[in-house]
Amino acid sequence: MRISLVISLVFHVIVLLCVQKAFPLNWLTPLRTYHIELIRPPVDTLFEEHAAGAHLAGIKPQESKPPEITEDTISLNTRDKRYVPYARLIKERLTHHWEYPKKARENLIEGQVLVIFSLDRQGNLTNLKILMPSAYAILDKETQRTIRVSAPFPPFPGSVTVQKLNIKANFAYRLTARRH
Repeated sequence: MRISLVISLVFHVIVLLCVQKAFPLNWLTPLRTYHIELIRPPVDTLFEEHAAGAHLAGIKPQESKPPEITEDTISLNTRDKRYVPYARLIKERLTHHWEYPKKARENLIEGQVLVIFSLDRQGNLTNLKILMPSAYAILDKETQRTIRVSAPFPPFPGSVTVQKLNIKANFAYRLTARRH
C-alpha cells in the first residue's frame, strides 16, 4: 500500500513538472499587490447647493458623440456566415429584375460589368458605382437599371451589424447557343 502511494506521489510530481510550461506553478514567487486610491470630489458641496435651492435643471447634459458609421464590403458570393443569407436575398432580387438587353442579344454583344453599390440598414440604395465597365454602354446601363429597380432591398438582419454595407457584384452577359 505504501509503495503504491509513493509511486503515485512520484508520478504526479513528474506530471506537474512536465506540464509546468502549460500550467506554471507560481507558489514560490511572491504575489504582486497594488494599492488603488479612488479620488472623488467632496460631497459636502453637493448638499450645500441642493439646500440653497439649486436644482438639476441647471445641469447641462454631456454632448454625445455622433454614432460612428461602420461599414463593410462583401461580394454576392461571400462565404462570411454573417452575410451569406442576406447576400442570397440580394442576389435573388437582382436575378429577378435582370434582363439581357434585346439590342445586345440581336447584335451578339457580350461583356462583363463589375459594380459596387451601398445599402443602409433599411436596405435603401445609397450609392452605385461601376468599377469595371464593359466595352458596351448598353450592358453598363442595364446593370445600373437592374440594381436601381431592385432597390429597396430588405433591411439588414440581426447578423449584419454595420451601418452601411458595400456590395460588389459581377454581371456577366454571355450568349449561349440553344440545343434543339
